[in-house]
Amino acid sequence: MTPDEYTSIAAAVECETEISRSRFVCLLSPVGDETAARERIARARALHPRARHHCTAFVVGPGAEVERSNDDGEPSGTAGAPMLEALRGAGVSDVVAVVVRYFGGVLLGTGGLTRAYRGAVSGALALAAPVVRQRRLTFDVRTGYAPAAAVEAEARRRGWQVESTYGARVELRIAVGREDVAALRACVERATAGRASPVAAGEAWVSRAGDRRSAWPPPDPSPSPRARP
Repeated sequence: MTPDEYTSIAAAVECETEISRSRFVCLLSPVGDETAARERIARARALHPRARHHCTAFVVGPGAEVERSNDDGEPSGTAGAPMLEALRGAGVSDVVAVVVRYFGGVLLGTGGLTRAYRGAVSGALALAAPVVRQRRLTFDVRTGYAPAAAVEAEARRRGWQVESTYGARVELRIAVGREDVAALRACVERATAGRASPVAAGEAWVSRAGDRRSAWPPPDPSPSPRARP
């Protein structure tokens, strides 16, 4: 069953760590689907054509339905899998991680590689701003300017997402949780003196800022990442 909310990240983040002269650059990005994830991977390869490896992992879907990883030439299970573990451990979805490695001439061994790739993703997650994606029911309200202003003010006070389109009359698109449908109907009835009612328009996923303090697990004990502008 698809959950009613899940955690993602607000924007792309890039950070770098150096271990035994190898540079590990993690590019962490929000994506909407698997196609977008693979486009991000292709873009990372184009941005870093001289890197020895471009290892990847992504999780997509409200219920993390799609998970993929790739070691890109590193020993099997030492790169993509630990990167995917870092994303799973953070409980995020609609996120792709690409870790590009510039080889420094020192072999790290399987354990060292696993820690390096997992730590690169954990370091990027520590820099990312979390967002919570919530499933909401959407309703349309069409009314005059004064009633619309009252409905919009009440919607924003309650934390409902609202979009306004102004013309001869005002058209509002309001997204609420199932538990707030009755409150929305009552709000519109009061503001319009019963002359308008919200009309169901479907479902949508809306975002709100997440709590950074509890969003991610503690990072791996690896060298501190350097943020990249």
